[in-house]
Amino acid sequence: MKLALQPLSGLVLLAIAPAVLAGTAPYFNPLTQSTAVATANHINEQLSPWQAPAGMSQINLTSLSEIEASPGQSIVRVPGLGRVATMIDMLAFDPSGRYLFMPHETAFGAGLSRLDLHENKSEILLAGDLGASDPVTNGFCVVDGITPGQVSTACPAWDFDYGAFDPARWTPNGTVWVAEEWSGLGRVIEILDPTGAAPADPTARPELYGSHYREITTIANVAHEGINFSRRFHNQVVYYVDEWNSGSIYALVLKQPGDYLGGGQTFVLRVDDFLASGGEAGADWNQGGNADARRFGLATWVPVTNSNGQALPGVPNPFRDGISADPATNPNARGGRAAADAVGGTPFGRPEDVEVGTLANFHEVVYVTLTSERRVISIEILGGGKAMVRELVSDADTPKNVGFPSTTAVMNSPDNLAQDALGNIYVVEDSPNSGNVGGDVWFVRDTDNNGVAESLDHFMSLQVAGSESTGMVFDPINPGRFVISVQHPASTDLEAVPNGIGDAIWEFNIFDAVPPPCKALSDFNACEDSAAGSFLKSFAGQLEAARKAPADPARKAAMRDRDYFIVPRPKTRRTLPQSGV
Repeated sequence: MKLALQPLSGLVLLAIAPAVLAGTAPYFNPLTQSTAVATANHINEQLSPWQAPAGMSQINLTSLSEIEASPGQSIVRVPGLGRVATMIDMLAFDPSGRYLFMPHETAFGAGLSRLDLHENKSEILLAGDLGASDPVTNGFCVVDGITPGQVSTACPAWDFDYGAFDPARWTPNGTVWVAEEWSGLGRVIEILDPTGAAPADPTARPELYGSHYREITTIANVAHEGINFSRRFHNQVVYYVDEWNSGSIYALVLKQPGDYLGGGQTFVLRVDDFLASGGEAGADWNQGGNADARRFGLATWVPVTNSNGQALPGVPNPFRDGISADPATNPNARGGRAAADAVGGTPFGRPEDVEVGTLANFHEVVYVTLTSERRVISIEILGGGKAMVRELVSDADTPKNVGFPSTTAVMNSPDNLAQDALGNIYVVEDSPNSGNVGGDVWFVRDTDNNGVAESLDHFMSLQVAGSESTGMVFDPINPGRFVISVQHPASTDLEAVPNGIGDAIWEFNIFDAVPPPCKALSDFNACEDSAAGSFLKSFAGQLEAARKAPADPARKAAMRDRDYFIVPRPKTRRTLPQSGV
């Protein structure tokens, strides 16, 4: 039998999870090896793309082939780009759980499609006009790094074209952000009415700009992947990263909560001992003095702009459009990277995704994947402009499958992050992209919720040729359900694979997992060898406890003390009335 848990309302879930909950022990039996990759369009790709924990079924929500075969549906497929023509990336739900937003990480013609899960219907909300698709008419052409010979550009032809929309993020204002990573100009674009009627013609053009979508010009131009809102500083602090081998970690503090264009101050993270220990802000994370410089420990949010968003004296304009290149060698590079270098921002090895949670001490924590470093870091927000940087997990330092049979898998390409309703973090790898061994999904076991994991547990492994897993995200209504996509499989290229299934989105439910035996979960207070599973019992108990957590006086005190991201709360001075004479 399975423990019956009713889906919770979106408002309840947003209130209780994962902000006040600690991590758990694994609720599944971890895998012991990565899976082998099957041939393109193999039956496994069509029915069960991942090797997953026992009991967890895989349900196909949609696929490129299904959408294109259905009248009335639409999805981005850029002509001539083969298997990278659709590139469904980091998915986002709306709070009702009805709509799933699919960004397209294509070299040009990038866009956003919306899947209505009630109607099983996909529609394009925005697509670039392909103005940057012709390298002959544009300058500054560069190889895109994805497909040999494929080009992307940075030039005026990008006015109504977009490249490499990697993240999709639902905002507290009820809009959706998408942002450009390795192609385009490093812009963040906001869809203003993401649940309304889709435009009859979703192609970006002047008459749609300002009414249907707009650019968020308060966020620096970098290679955007992870971008996320603070939970504590509601709708006022935005964390984001620059996906580069000398990439920095940024925070935007808006002047007014929810006013995304009304100005704000941009900061970059600098580990306090980084420069003194020989660090070089403009170099790659492992080059020169950076190989031995300190990039962990106490850190400071260093200002790049003033509170109105204007670059500080001596700092290059962080909001300048450009290609994703090294500003030291390429004058056409995006502005955010040079600005971070100018103030000594600590470089990290390809920061990719960003997830925001809460530690056991009630401090906000920002998790960031560092792909080139094969690690994930946790950044504890201390208030007063300070933070503490720790290693959450790494392939080299974190033991795997502790208390369970070991795995031969390695975490060599951490990319996306996901967080379940109890605050557990999942790491999604972007390997293999090709080859014979599948990329993996990992469960981060941090049961004391201190930002340093005790174990990295092997959760799933992808067996689809030419693909990677992307966009894992949990349903805001049903805490056990998550979705995840198969991006750029070989089967998307119909010339090479006729009738290929193509990019696809799949659904799982963690409540279906066969729980591990009781002896493997000795740290649980109540543990029974039963099909119901101790994790599910713990899950239900913690959800009930979380409903009462806002009344916890320790939590209230922590919230009062850490209300301000940059400076401590100012003291209030009472003015006494003057006596009349």
